[in-house]
Amino acid sequence: MTLAAATNENLAEISNVLIYSAMAVYTLAFFAYITEWLFGSRSKVGRTAAALTPKAAPARTAPAVTVNKAGGTAVLERPKVVVRAAAGSRDVPDGPGAHGGDEKGDLYGRIAVSLTVLAFLLASGGVLTRALSVERAPWGNMYEFNITFSTTAVGVYLLLLALKKNVRWIGLFLTTSVLLDLGLAVTVLYTASDQLVPALHSYWLYIHVSTAILCGAVFYVGAITTVMYLFKDAYENKLANGGRPGSFASSFLERLPASSSLDKFAYRVNAAVFPLWTFTIIAGAIWAGDAWGRYWGWDPKETWSFITWVAYAGYLHARATAGWKGRKAAYLALAAFACWLFNYYGVNIFVSGKHSYADVGLDALRSVGL
Repeated sequence: MTLAAATNENLAEISNVLIYSAMAVYTLAFFAYITEWLFGSRSKVGRTAAALTPKAAPARTAPAVTVNKAGGTAVLERPKVVVRAAAGSRDVPDGPGAHGGDEKGDLYGRIAVSLTVLAFLLASGGVLTRALSVERAPWGNMYEFNITFSTTAVGVYLLLLALKKNVRWIGLFLTTSVLLDLGLAVTVLYTASDQLVPALHSYWLYIHVSTAILCGAVFYVGAITTVMYLFKDAYENKLANGGRPGSFASSFLERLPASSSLDKFAYRVNAAVFPLWTFTIIAGAIWAGDAWGRYWGWDPKETWSFITWVAYAGYLHARATAGWKGRKAAYLALAAFACWLFNYYGVNIFVSGKHSYADVGLDALRSVGL
Protein backbone atom coordinates (compact mmCIF):
# COMPACT_ATOMS: atom_id res chain seq x y z
CA MET A 1 0.00 0.00 0.00
CA THR A 2 1.39 3.35 -0.95
CA LEU A 3 1.74 6.27 1.43
CA ALA A 4 -0.78 8.28 -0.61
CA ALA A 5 -3.39 5.55 -0.30
CA ALA A 6 -2.80 5.30 3.46
CA THR A 7 -3.19 9.06 3.79
CA ASN A 8 -6.46 8.93 1.89
CA GLU A 9 -7.75 6.18 4.13
CA ASN A 10 -6.77 8.18 7.17
CA LEU A 11 -8.70 11.19 5.91
CA ALA A 12 -11.70 8.99 5.18
CA GLU A 13 -11.55 7.63 8.74
CA ILE A 14 -11.30 11.14 10.13
CA SER A 15 -14.38 12.04 8.09
CA ASN A 16 -16.29 9.15 9.63
CA VAL A 17 -15.26 10.19 13.15
CA LEU A 18 -16.35 13.77 12.49
CA ILE A 19 -19.74 12.65 11.16
CA TYR A 20 -20.33 10.45 14.22
CA SER A 21 -19.22 13.31 16.46
CA ALA A 22 -21.65 15.64 14.70
CA MET A 23 -24.43 13.12 15.31
CA ALA A 24 -23.59 13.08 19.02
CA VAL A 25 -23.70 16.88 19.23
CA TYR A 26 -26.91 17.03 17.18
CA THR A 27 -28.39 14.67 19.77
CA LEU A 28 -27.44 17.10 22.56
CA ALA A 29 -28.91 19.95 20.53
CA PHE A 30 -32.10 17.93 20.07
CA PHE A 31 -32.50 17.58 23.85
CA ALA A 32 -31.71 21.27 24.33
CA TYR A 33 -34.45 22.22 21.87
CA ILE A 34 -36.89 19.92 23.69
CA THR A 35 -35.90 21.58 26.97
CA GLU A 36 -36.56 24.98 25.44
CA TRP A 37 -40.06 23.91 24.43
CA LEU A 38 -40.85 22.16 27.70
CA PHE A 39 -39.45 24.62 30.23
CA GLY A 40 -39.96 27.91 28.45
CA SER A 41 -42.64 30.00 30.11
CA ARG A 42 -46.24 29.10 29.34
CA SER A 43 -47.54 32.21 31.04
CA LYS A 44 -46.71 34.52 28.15
CA VAL A 45 -48.52 32.61 25.42
CA GLY A 46 -52.15 32.96 24.51
CA ARG A 47 -52.12 35.93 22.17
CA THR A 48 -53.63 33.89 19.35
CA ALA A 49 -56.42 32.69 21.61
CA ALA A 50 -57.03 36.23 22.83
CA ALA A 51 -57.26 37.49 19.26
CA LEU A 52 -59.54 34.75 17.94
CA THR A 53 -61.67 33.44 20.79
CA PRO A 54 -65.18 34.78 20.28
CA LYS A 55 -66.24 37.14 23.03
CA ALA A 56 -69.73 37.74 24.35
CA ALA A 57 -71.54 40.34 22.32
CA PRO A 58 -72.15 43.56 24.23
CA ALA A 59 -75.66 44.78 24.80
CA ARG A 60 -76.98 46.68 21.85
CA THR A 61 -77.07 50.42 22.26
CA ALA A 62 -77.95 53.11 19.85
CA PRO A 63 -74.83 54.21 17.99
CA ALA A 64 -73.60 57.64 18.78
CA VAL A 65 -74.10 59.99 15.88
CA THR A 66 -72.22 63.23 15.52
CA VAL A 67 -73.95 65.98 13.62
CA ASN A 68 -71.80 68.51 11.84
CA LYS A 69 -73.25 71.51 10.11
CA ALA A 70 -71.50 72.81 7.07
CA GLY A 71 -73.11 75.60 5.12
CA GLY A 72 -76.45 74.91 6.76
CA THR A 73 -76.44 71.21 5.75
CA ALA A 74 -76.41 68.55 8.47
CA VAL A 75 -73.81 65.82 7.86
CA LEU A 76 -74.12 62.54 9.78
CA GLU A 77 -70.79 60.89 10.61
CA ARG A 78 -71.48 57.17 10.68
CA PRO A 79 -69.69 55.18 13.41
CA LYS A 80 -66.84 52.96 12.23
CA VAL A 81 -67.47 49.25 12.60
CA VAL A 82 -64.46 46.96 13.04
CA VAL A 83 -64.92 43.36 11.91
CA ARG A 84 -62.57 40.39 11.89
CA ALA A 85 -60.76 39.70 8.64
CA ALA A 86 -61.81 36.80 6.48
CA ALA A 87 -60.32 33.36 7.03
CA GLY A 88 -56.75 33.15 5.81
CA SER A 89 -56.14 36.84 6.42
CA ARG A 90 -56.76 36.99 10.17
CA ASP A 91 -54.87 39.66 12.02
CA VAL A 92 -53.24 37.32 14.52
CA PRO A 93 -49.96 38.14 16.29
CA ASP A 94 -46.96 35.85 16.01
CA GLY A 95 -46.24 33.61 18.97
CA PRO A 96 -43.32 34.37 21.29
CA GLY A 97 -41.23 31.45 20.01
CA ALA A 98 -40.24 28.09 21.43
CA HIS A 99 -38.74 29.75 24.52
CA GLY A 100 -42.15 31.04 25.55
CA GLY A 101 -40.92 34.59 25.82
CA ASP A 102 -38.89 34.31 29.02
CA GLU A 103 -35.19 34.40 29.88
CA LYS A 104 -34.98 30.81 31.10
CA GLY A 105 -36.46 29.37 27.93
CA ASP A 106 -34.34 31.70 25.82
CA LEU A 107 -31.21 30.42 27.57
CA TYR A 108 -32.04 26.83 26.65
CA GLY A 109 -32.69 27.96 23.08
CA ARG A 110 -29.33 29.71 22.86
CA ILE A 111 -27.60 26.59 24.16
CA ALA A 112 -29.43 24.54 21.52
CA VAL A 113 -28.36 26.90 18.74
CA SER A 114 -24.76 26.88 19.99
CA LEU A 115 -24.75 23.07 19.92
CA THR A 116 -26.26 23.16 16.44
CA VAL A 117 -23.46 25.44 15.26
CA LEU A 118 -20.86 23.07 16.76
CA ALA A 119 -22.48 20.05 15.13
CA PHE A 120 -22.65 21.91 11.82
CA LEU A 121 -18.92 22.65 11.99
CA LEU A 122 -18.12 19.01 12.79
CA ALA A 123 -20.32 17.77 9.94
CA SER A 124 -18.78 20.31 7.57
CA GLY A 125 -15.37 19.00 8.57
CA GLY A 126 -16.58 15.47 7.86
CA VAL A 127 -17.77 16.48 4.39
CA LEU A 128 -14.53 18.33 3.68
CA THR A 129 -12.22 15.50 4.79
CA ARG A 130 -14.32 13.05 2.78
CA ALA A 131 -13.66 15.22 -0.27
CA LEU A 132 -9.95 15.50 0.48
CA SER A 133 -9.64 11.75 0.94
CA VAL A 134 -10.24 11.23 -2.80
CA GLU A 135 -9.61 14.78 -4.05
CA ARG A 136 -13.05 15.29 -5.58
CA ALA A 137 -16.46 16.73 -4.78
CA PRO A 138 -18.02 14.94 -1.78
CA TRP A 139 -21.25 13.89 -3.45
CA GLY A 140 -20.43 10.99 -5.73
CA ASN A 141 -22.80 8.52 -4.05
CA MET A 142 -25.88 8.47 -1.82
CA TYR A 143 -23.89 8.45 1.42
CA GLU A 144 -21.96 11.55 0.46
CA PHE A 145 -25.08 13.22 -0.88
CA ASN A 146 -26.86 12.58 2.42
CA ILE A 147 -24.17 13.99 4.68
CA THR A 148 -23.76 17.02 2.43
CA PHE A 149 -27.50 17.59 2.15
CA SER A 150 -28.11 17.45 5.90
CA THR A 151 -25.17 19.79 6.54
CA THR A 152 -26.47 22.23 3.94
CA ALA A 153 -29.97 22.17 5.44
CA VAL A 154 -28.54 23.09 8.85
CA GLY A 155 -26.46 25.80 7.18
CA VAL A 156 -29.62 27.31 5.64
CA TYR A 157 -31.26 27.31 9.08
CA LEU A 158 -28.28 28.99 10.73
CA LEU A 159 -28.10 31.56 7.93
CA LEU A 160 -31.75 32.47 8.50
CA LEU A 161 -31.02 32.86 12.21
CA ALA A 162 -28.06 35.10 11.40
CA LEU A 163 -30.39 37.23 9.28
CA LYS A 164 -32.59 37.70 12.37
CA LYS A 165 -35.45 35.64 11.01
CA ASN A 166 -37.91 34.14 13.49
CA VAL A 167 -37.06 30.52 12.71
CA ARG A 168 -35.58 29.10 15.91
CA TRP A 169 -38.70 26.98 16.31
CA ILE A 170 -37.50 25.00 13.26
CA GLY A 171 -34.50 23.75 15.24
CA LEU A 172 -36.29 20.87 16.97
CA PHE A 173 -37.74 19.47 13.75
CA LEU A 174 -34.51 20.06 11.85
CA THR A 175 -32.23 18.25 14.31
CA THR A 176 -34.69 15.36 14.50
CA SER A 177 -34.72 14.83 10.74
CA VAL A 178 -30.97 15.45 10.41
CA LEU A 179 -30.30 12.70 12.95
CA LEU A 180 -32.57 10.34 11.01
CA ASP A 181 -30.89 11.30 7.74
CA LEU A 182 -27.37 10.78 9.11
CA GLY A 183 -28.43 7.53 10.78
CA LEU A 184 -29.65 6.26 7.41
CA ALA A 185 -26.43 7.47 5.79
CA VAL A 186 -24.00 5.71 8.16
CA THR A 187 -25.95 2.44 8.22
CA VAL A 188 -27.85 1.67 5.01
CA LEU A 189 -26.24 4.10 2.56
CA TYR A 190 -22.62 4.04 3.70
CA THR A 191 -20.11 3.65 0.86
CA ALA A 192 -16.37 3.48 1.34
CA SER A 193 -14.43 6.45 0.04
CA ASP A 194 -13.51 5.68 -3.57
CA GLN A 195 -13.00 7.23 -6.98
CA LEU A 196 -15.85 8.09 -9.30
CA VAL A 197 -17.14 6.31 -12.36
CA PRO A 198 -15.91 7.97 -15.59
CA ALA A 199 -19.23 9.73 -16.31
CA LEU A 200 -18.85 11.79 -13.14
CA HIS A 201 -15.40 13.16 -13.93
CA SER A 202 -16.59 16.60 -14.93
CA TYR A 203 -16.62 20.12 -13.52
CA TRP A 204 -20.41 19.89 -13.90
CA LEU A 205 -20.38 17.63 -10.85
CA TYR A 206 -19.48 20.67 -8.77
CA ILE A 207 -22.11 22.87 -10.43
CA HIS A 208 -25.09 20.59 -11.02
CA VAL A 209 -25.08 18.48 -7.85
CA SER A 210 -24.16 21.33 -5.49
CA THR A 211 -27.12 23.40 -6.71
CA ALA A 212 -29.40 20.36 -6.41
CA ILE A 213 -28.31 19.90 -2.79
CA LEU A 214 -28.83 23.59 -1.97
CA CYS A 215 -32.28 23.59 -3.59
CA GLY A 216 -33.28 20.50 -1.67
CA ALA A 217 -32.14 22.05 1.62
CA VAL A 218 -34.23 25.19 1.02
CA PHE A 219 -37.23 23.18 -0.20
CA TYR A 220 -36.93 21.16 3.00
CA VAL A 221 -37.09 24.27 5.19
CA GLY A 222 -40.12 25.36 3.19
CA ALA A 223 -41.76 21.95 3.70
CA ILE A 224 -41.27 22.06 7.49
CA THR A 225 -42.79 25.53 7.57
CA THR A 226 -45.72 24.37 5.45
CA VAL A 227 -46.49 21.46 7.77
CA MET A 228 -46.40 23.77 10.78
CA TYR A 229 -48.65 26.20 8.92
CA LEU A 230 -51.30 23.49 8.49
CA PHE A 231 -51.26 22.75 12.23
CA LYS A 232 -51.35 26.43 13.21
CA ASP A 233 -54.10 27.24 10.72
CA ALA A 234 -56.27 24.39 12.04
CA TYR A 235 -55.66 25.67 15.57
CA GLU A 236 -56.64 29.22 14.66
CA ASN A 237 -59.75 28.01 12.85
CA LYS A 238 -60.81 26.00 15.88
CA LEU A 239 -60.42 29.01 18.14
CA ALA A 240 -62.24 31.29 15.71
CA ASN A 241 -65.16 28.83 15.62
CA GLY A 242 -65.40 28.72 19.40
CA GLY A 243 -63.54 25.44 19.88
CA ARG A 244 -61.24 24.65 22.79
CA PRO A 245 -57.98 22.93 21.74
CA GLY A 246 -56.18 20.75 24.26
CA SER A 247 -53.71 22.31 26.67
CA PHE A 248 -50.70 20.60 25.06
CA ALA A 249 -51.66 21.76 21.56
CA SER A 250 -52.29 25.26 22.85
CA SER A 251 -48.96 25.47 24.65
CA PHE A 252 -47.10 24.22 21.57
CA LEU A 253 -48.93 25.99 18.76
CA GLU A 254 -49.29 29.31 20.55
CA ARG A 255 -45.52 29.71 20.38
CA LEU A 256 -45.34 29.40 16.60
CA PRO A 257 -45.66 32.40 14.30
CA ALA A 258 -49.19 33.15 13.09
CA SER A 259 -50.44 30.94 10.26
CA SER A 260 -50.32 33.88 7.85
CA SER A 261 -46.64 34.45 8.72
CA LEU A 262 -45.82 30.78 8.21
CA ASP A 263 -47.68 30.73 4.90
CA LYS A 264 -45.80 33.79 3.61
CA PHE A 265 -42.43 32.49 4.77
CA ALA A 266 -42.93 29.10 3.09
CA TYR A 267 -43.96 30.79 -0.14
CA ARG A 268 -40.98 33.15 -0.11
CA VAL A 269 -38.34 30.47 0.44
CA ASN A 270 -39.85 28.22 -2.25
CA ALA A 271 -40.13 31.10 -4.70
CA ALA A 272 -36.58 32.27 -3.94
CA VAL A 273 -34.97 28.91 -4.72
CA PHE A 274 -37.15 27.91 -7.68
CA PRO A 275 -34.99 29.74 -10.27
CA LEU A 276 -31.96 27.85 -8.94
CA TRP A 277 -33.83 24.56 -9.35
CA THR A 278 -34.54 25.57 -12.94
CA PHE A 279 -30.82 26.18 -13.45
CA THR A 280 -30.07 22.80 -11.84
CA ILE A 281 -32.14 20.99 -14.46
CA ILE A 282 -30.58 22.98 -17.29
CA ALA A 283 -27.08 22.28 -15.95
CA GLY A 284 -27.90 18.58 -15.73
CA ALA A 285 -29.06 18.57 -19.36
CA ILE A 286 -25.82 20.24 -20.48
CA TRP A 287 -23.80 17.70 -18.50
CA ALA A 288 -25.81 14.85 -20.03
CA GLY A 289 -24.95 16.21 -23.47
CA ASP A 290 -21.25 16.12 -22.63
CA ALA A 291 -21.32 12.72 -20.92
CA TRP A 292 -23.86 10.74 -22.94
CA GLY A 293 -24.17 12.64 -26.22
CA ARG A 294 -27.76 13.77 -25.65
CA TYR A 295 -29.28 16.53 -23.57
CA TRP A 296 -32.47 14.79 -22.55
CA GLY A 297 -33.45 11.13 -22.66
CA TRP A 298 -36.27 10.79 -20.12
CA ASP A 299 -34.03 8.90 -17.74
CA PRO A 300 -35.92 8.36 -14.42
CA LYS A 301 -33.81 11.00 -12.65
CA GLU A 302 -34.39 13.50 -15.46
CA THR A 303 -38.09 12.72 -15.54
CA TRP A 304 -38.62 13.16 -11.80
CA SER A 305 -36.51 16.32 -11.74
CA PHE A 306 -38.85 17.72 -14.37
CA ILE A 307 -41.94 16.50 -12.48
CA THR A 308 -40.63 18.27 -9.39
CA TRP A 309 -40.09 21.43 -11.41
CA VAL A 310 -43.65 21.26 -12.78
CA ALA A 311 -45.07 20.70 -9.28
CA TYR A 312 -43.29 23.71 -7.79
CA ALA A 313 -44.11 25.81 -10.87
CA GLY A 314 -47.77 24.88 -10.44
CA TYR A 315 -47.63 25.88 -6.78
CA LEU A 316 -46.05 29.26 -7.53
CA HIS A 317 -48.36 29.88 -10.50
CA ALA A 318 -51.46 29.05 -8.44
CA ARG A 319 -50.44 31.53 -5.77
CA ALA A 320 -49.50 34.26 -8.21
CA THR A 321 -52.42 34.05 -10.63
CA ALA A 322 -55.28 32.03 -9.17
CA GLY A 323 -54.90 33.59 -5.75
CA TRP A 324 -54.40 30.24 -4.05
CA LYS A 325 -53.23 30.82 -0.52
CA GLY A 326 -53.57 28.91 2.66
CA ARG A 327 -54.31 25.21 2.81
CA LYS A 328 -54.81 24.53 -0.92
CA ALA A 329 -51.44 26.06 -1.72
CA ALA A 330 -49.86 24.21 1.21
CA TYR A 331 -51.03 20.85 -0.13
CA LEU A 332 -49.51 21.70 -3.51
CA ALA A 333 -46.21 22.66 -1.87
CA LEU A 334 -46.06 19.40 0.09
CA ALA A 335 -46.88 17.39 -3.05
CA ALA A 336 -44.01 19.16 -4.83
CA PHE A 337 -41.61 18.36 -1.99
CA ALA A 338 -42.78 14.73 -2.03
CA CYS A 339 -41.74 14.66 -5.70
CA TRP A 340 -38.33 16.00 -4.72
CA LEU A 341 -37.98 13.35 -2.00
CA PHE A 342 -38.86 10.56 -4.41
CA ASN A 343 -36.35 11.94 -6.88
CA TYR A 344 -33.77 11.99 -4.06
CA TYR A 345 -34.39 8.57 -2.51
CA GLY A 346 -36.81 6.59 -4.63
CA VAL A 347 -35.18 7.02 -8.02
CA ASN A 348 -31.66 6.32 -6.72
CA ILE A 349 -32.63 3.31 -4.63
CA PHE A 350 -35.52 1.62 -6.40
CA VAL A 351 -35.33 2.65 -10.07
CA SER A 352 -32.70 1.62 -12.59
CA GLY A 353 -31.29 4.18 -14.98
CA LYS A 354 -28.21 6.06 -16.05
CA HIS A 355 -27.98 7.49 -12.53
CA SER A 356 -27.59 4.00 -11.07
CA TYR A 357 -24.02 4.83 -10.05
CA ALA A 358 -25.68 6.49 -7.03
CA ASP A 359 -27.80 3.41 -6.34
CA VAL A 360 -27.38 1.51 -3.06
CA GLY A 361 -29.35 -1.48 -4.33
CA LEU A 362 -32.29 -3.36 -2.86
CA ASP A 363 -29.96 -5.99 -1.35
CA ALA A 364 -28.49 -3.37 0.98
CA LEU A 365 -31.96 -2.44 2.18
CA ARG A 366 -33.01 -6.05 2.67
CA SER A 367 -29.85 -6.68 4.70
CA VAL A 368 -31.14 -4.32 7.39
CA GLY A 369 -34.71 -5.54 7.18
CA LEU A 370 -36.18 -2.68 5.08
